[in-house]
Amino acid sequence: MATYTPEEIAQRFSELHPPFDPQAALVEANRCLYCFDAPCTAACPTHIDVPRFIKKIASVNLLGSAQTILDANILGASCARVCPVDVLCEGACVLHRYNKQPIEIGKLQRHAMDHFYSNGARPRFAVASNKSKKVACIGAGPASLACAAELRKQGYGATIFESRPLAGGLNTYGVAEYKLRPSDSLREVELVKSMGVDFQFGVTVGRDISLEDLEREYAAVFIAVGLAPPEPLNLSGENLDGVVDALRFIADYKTAQTIPVGQRVAVIGGGNTAIDAANAAKRLGAAEVYLIYRRGEREMPAFLFEYENSKLEGVQFRLQTQPLAIHPDGSGTRRVGALECLRVELGPQDASGRRRPEAVQGSNFLLACDMVILATGQSRFLDFLGRCRGLEMRDGNVVVDPETGRTTNPRYYAGGDCVNGGREVVDAVAEGKRAGQAIAKWLEAQHG
Repeated sequence: MATYTPEEIAQRFSELHPPFDPQAALVEANRCLYCFDAPCTAACPTHIDVPRFIKKIASVNLLGSAQTILDANILGASCARVCPVDVLCEGACVLHRYNKQPIEIGKLQRHAMDHFYSNGARPRFAVASNKSKKVACIGAGPASLACAAELRKQGYGATIFESRPLAGGLNTYGVAEYKLRPSDSLREVELVKSMGVDFQFGVTVGRDISLEDLEREYAAVFIAVGLAPPEPLNLSGENLDGVVDALRFIADYKTAQTIPVGQRVAVIGGGNTAIDAANAAKRLGAAEVYLIYRRGEREMPAFLFEYENSKLEGVQFRLQTQPLAIHPDGSGTRRVGALECLRVELGPQDASGRRRPEAVQGSNFLLACDMVILATGQSRFLDFLGRCRGLEMRDGNVVVDPETGRTTNPRYYAGGDCVNGGREVVDAVAEGKRAGQAIAKWLEAQHG
């Protein structure tokens, strides 16, 4: 069990993408062509006016640049750090056509937003006069924050109910420290709070307050509960000490000072969260970190740049490897001692479109480890969602009108991972923003 102060965590988790200094930001901003009908803006789910905010940086109007960003994305600082810009705005940059490096849009966005927060600035939003109707938002992640901010702009009250002690959702608890620190997430929460949004922490809807109570007190309900903890893999030994799910592991080191980290850590999974957990274990002092994935490199759901960076961190990849069982260490305790695995070959495609792993008989082996981190995907809050009247579900996700976020119950809207199955932070922000605008429009039509 290791104990680290917040300062020590910050030292161990140096940023993956360090910020621009002012001169570098100015040089980069002046490379932009300031396109009309810019493809980078179209590629951003929240449709930030990218040429406009970059041009303001070039003219040394950083607060104006930040305002342009916030007009479209209230979580512009977080998204600047965690967005997969290679496949979004920067991937769409027209400079690719001329075999030139794309504009570093994410770092420029961060430059403007860091200036905004370091100067204690406040956004200038046109806020409508206060109206009597209120909206309940369930969950305090990016989708709810964006929805509540839009509602306040329209003059409607918004109360966010959150079962945990802190807001921000995965931005606070689940995104790797070297990408986004809790303090960076929480300052955005404070910005939303300053707009008049009410937060109720330590409140689990359905237990501490009923859905019926919310329906009586609020004109509409926005559901943004995210995803639930992972389903068990049903491996023998999964309940041994030293087995933890990846999001719990990340949340612990981001928000607690006492962090259990093994010397030989095995991470099971092939997505971005698995890589985040593996990198974190390495930075927290593990001598050996193995990432176990049953398919090959091409089939990994993680982004390629995440995979390549993880190799640089020192993570060892055991691909085409199927975990079979977790064994105790033999000392008479319930501590993890080894992960039993099996080599696989890839056969024909399965229903997911990926090649199916097929066991190589007799290839079993033991991988010595004292910690196993499970990162094989999250489950859904199906019990809670099933108690929300009139909601249609499909493949475990809430069915909504994609333009408005409205569910099959006209008073319920939804967004974020419980709708999209687990996409990017910026997608959750976009869905919350659209829902907030749609709820305000509906309330205006209903109540004037």
